[in-house]
Amino acid sequence: MSVNQPRGFLFSILKDFSENDYYMEITANPTICRGKDEYGVLVRVSSLQDLFRFALTCDGHSRLDRVLKGQASASIPPILSAAVPPGAPSRSRLGVWVKGDELRFYVNGQHLFNINDASLLNGGLGVFTRAGGEDRVTVNFSDLIIYSLLD
Repeated sequence: MSVNQPRGFLFSILKDFSENDYYMEITANPTICRGKDEYGVLVRVSSLQDLFRFALTCDGHSRLDRVLKGQASASIPPILSAAVPPGAPSRSRLGVWVKGDELRFYVNGQHLFNINDASLLNGGLGVFTRAGGEDRVTVNFSDLIIYSLLD
């Protein structure tokens, strides 16, 4: 995914994704990335107005936003983590565990944080890239694996 416009946002949603309880992993490889540029996973996407956005920034932070009716709020504000490699080129394996109202977030096998939030209990899955400034951002996503969680 390559964002070529200042403060641009690009996303891709997995069509026909219907799992409610699952664990997913995907590899993100930023090749052009700096500062507040960000990339990550969209979870429980019912529309672009209703979703969770798990983001890594190119300065080594992670965060989680909940978007409801188009209004974003920081469920987890930006935190600096040694698990998130700064800059590019780099490689990160993002993991998200989703069951009921609980969501757990991982980077490179390290648990970062979890939340309990019943406002979005189902929806699609996707990836995104966002330019934090005027420069271009390029991130390659690969090796998506989704495991269904059994009761």
